[in-house]
Amino acid sequence: MNAKDRFWMKLMKFGHRMGCHQMPERSFFIKGYQFPVCARCTGVIIGEILEIILLIVNVKINIFLAITLLAIMGIDWFIQHIKWIYSNNIRRLITGICGGMGLTYLYYYFFIVIIKNKISTLFLTLLK
Repeated sequence: MNAKDRFWMKLMKFGHRMGCHQMPERSFFIKGYQFPVCARCTGVIIGEILEIILLIVNVKINIFLAITLLAIMGIDWFIQHIKWIYSNNIRRLITGICGGMGLTYLYYYFFIVIIKNKISTLFLTLLK
């Protein structure tokens, strides 16, 4: 096994530890190597990175938009799970990006905005 194959195996193990099913038919391939995560998880990672960049440059989305973006991914997963409509990897990627952006903003909103307000309220109470 060459160095490239060993590196790929480490990435595959990492993807599995992240909780991805890594089904080959639901994953992208590049030069014969399967991505370490499926198309939807790839989209989630991309969406999380995009949303973090947006937050860094102080672009915030509406909380209802964040919930809608997350719901889009959930609905795509559900209709595929009940075998109503078969999804494809491009749609999984796109809905994963939506879900990743929505989830990351919800994390930001609940852990930064709500906790910050609670801490501010606590300090104001202590100062009285």
